[in-house]
Amino acid sequence: MATTDSASSSIGEKTKGVIDTFSRFVVPNYRRFPVCLVRGEGSRIWDAEGNEYLDLFPGWGCNLLGHCPGPVVKAVQEQVARLIHVPNSWYIEPQGEWARLLSERSFGGQAFFCNSGTEANEAAIKLVRLRTNGERYKIITFQGGFHGRTMGSISATAQPKYQEGLGPLVAGFQYAPHGDLAAVEKLVDDKTGGILVEPVLGEGGVVPPPAGFLQGLRRIADDRDLLLIFDEVQCGCGRTGEWFAHQHFGVVPDVMTLAKSLCAGIAGGAMITTFEHAKHLRPGMHAATFGGNPIAAAAGIAAIRMIEDEGLLEHVARAADLFRQRLGGLRERCDAVRDVRVMGMMIGVELAFEGAAVVQACLDRKLLVNCTQGNVIRLLPAMTIAADEIEEGCDRLADVILDVAGRR
Repeated sequence: MATTDSASSSIGEKTKGVIDTFSRFVVPNYRRFPVCLVRGEGSRIWDAEGNEYLDLFPGWGCNLLGHCPGPVVKAVQEQVARLIHVPNSWYIEPQGEWARLLSERSFGGQAFFCNSGTEANEAAIKLVRLRTNGERYKIITFQGGFHGRTMGSISATAQPKYQEGLGPLVAGFQYAPHGDLAAVEKLVDDKTGGILVEPVLGEGGVVPPPAGFLQGLRRIADDRDLLLIFDEVQCGCGRTGEWFAHQHFGVVPDVMTLAKSLCAGIAGGAMITTFEHAKHLRPGMHAATFGGNPIAAAAGIAAIRMIEDEGLLEHVARAADLFRQRLGGLRERCDAVRDVRVMGMMIGVELAFEGAAVVQACLDRKLLVNCTQGNVIRLLPAMTIAADEIEEGCDRLADVILDVAGRR
């Protein structure tokens, strides 16, 4: 949300100064709320004027362990003092250890490291093409999915609103309705090399897969010798209560992409693939200058260890039940709440009206949430969120939704 004249009068002097600097020197490609955040701890964050917020959408899903989790901060501080960056023409001890930890918690195999989800998906797209020397270059993706902002990833994203003005797109992507196995079968031909899907749609509205859908994709991929790629950029790394969302469904991919919460707020991404397929991403065909750098690796290792040491996968299950109970109760009381979808710490509250007013009203009440797909209030709480913070957040959100719904 951009700053308006009416809003600017209530903005503190420190924040006004920051906004002025942005207006002069920063490209205005983001819609920003007129708030300058300066400090965070756990699920709380403070602005430049000293106001405290409860953050149920920390770091757009990147701060999986909350703001400034102690073990990650300590690991990064220690690593910065030893070694900040060396290129991938050398062996880096923490990068190898990080790859081992991810491999052992997923389906085995090897990791390619990068800096973001879109880069991880670009690596997966290249892998599909390299596997057959470009002969089978087509990839089937799904409506409602989101895979990133680079040209390959945006071409894979079957949402026209993100592609407007960016044509011509990268060739080779075919779109199917989410959940429609028959449509996938019809799209496969002798040029098809892969299927790319989010096990749980994130930006698409926190939508779990229909029963049998991922299993059906695995069958099609096996029958037609396709690479099955799971984009777990948003749903991976423990957010759903398993290390990776596909583990809930008993389906193993050939390739998995990760980012966002992978390093608990530090920039980092990864593509994980089997030993059989990893060999196709041969030297010189893909790279990321900062990929797997010592700081990201230290953060990624610390995040994994913190999740296990503090029993956070188990905590997610308990926290999800509490969100489900509280927001399910809201649905029963308010006809304007069409659906509540909870997949661990991925929560979607689907409304019967546009959600922008709810996001703004929550901000006014010092609660940070997100709206996606126009009418879905999306929460991506930290795995570390406490029960009393869930109660507090659900109370504020319920009050806002009831208030906004009553004014319509």
